[in-house]
Amino acid sequence: MKKIGVLTSGGDAPGMNAAIRAVVRSGIYNKCQIIGIKRGYDGLINPQYVEMNLSSVADIIHRGGTILGTARSEEFKTEKGRLQAINTLKVLGIEGMVVIGGDGSFKGAEKLSKLGIPTIGIPATIDNDLNYTDYTIGFDTAVHTVLDAISKIRDTSTSHDRANIIEVMGRNCGDIALYAGLAGGAESIILPEVAFDLDKVCRKIIAGRNRGKRHSIIILAEGAGDGIDISKKIEEKTGVETRATILGHIQRGGTPTANDRIIASKMGAKAVELLQIGIGNQVLGSKGKEIININIEEALSQKSKFDKNIYDLANVLSI
Repeated sequence: MKKIGVLTSGGDAPGMNAAIRAVVRSGIYNKCQIIGIKRGYDGLINPQYVEMNLSSVADIIHRGGTILGTARSEEFKTEKGRLQAINTLKVLGIEGMVVIGGDGSFKGAEKLSKLGIPTIGIPATIDNDLNYTDYTIGFDTAVHTVLDAISKIRDTSTSHDRANIIEVMGRNCGDIALYAGLAGGAESIILPEVAFDLDKVCRKIIAGRNRGKRHSIIILAEGAGDGIDISKKIEEKTGVETRATILGHIQRGGTPTANDRIIASKMGAKAVELLQIGIGNQVLGSKGKEIININIEEALSQKSKFDKNIYDLANVLSI
């Protein structure tokens, strides 16, 4: 395989640039030409591309976002759109693709593979909601971003004797809230995976007050409720002034952590290696210290993973 395309799709995640860099430099090292597709699958349907060289990816390993841009393409979900994409690949002479993104991006990668273009998926989503892998690129950075916010909000919360709800991303998967809540010493963690008892949350706040605690931090995954609404109910029940902070898209940006950069670099190189030996229709994952590859359909069919042990530990440590 002498010509490989790479694109980023769906929501951006810190570490995507590190993965792009690894694909480009590994490809060039192995005598491949690398074509960067701009704006995800839309860049295949409405051709937007650039030939990548060593300078194209200089000084990007530390940058958040994606230099190729990203978009969600409804057109690619249609047969007509996919045929247009395949035609673009044939015209450009691209023999294989690397797709960096989440589950929706992987469904597109599977379609490309079935249409004759060997494709490798690299998991990049801050939600950590791909169940076949321990971690996705961008998750570690997002957790660190939330931890930084917890520290700052705790300072002002203590100064004003308040309770604070910090609402983080996670519509269907509460991993950001779970890991940040444990690492940040939150009093309560509210997740979509677990039914929560508002009275129990309130009892913890009151118990903390009774022993002289001047703040309470509650981490809420967006899929488990509305932060502003819950803060009002807590204030009504406890009499403690309660504020809500919605972190929003700040969690998507920022300099990727060392861990995200390392995983992205390993996966980018592995994707090129697999394509060069003719292997496609696979996604990469992280298991312990190893980078694994697995059939796309099998990866997407794996059931949701929720680490109840971490949730229980957080409850024990927040008494």
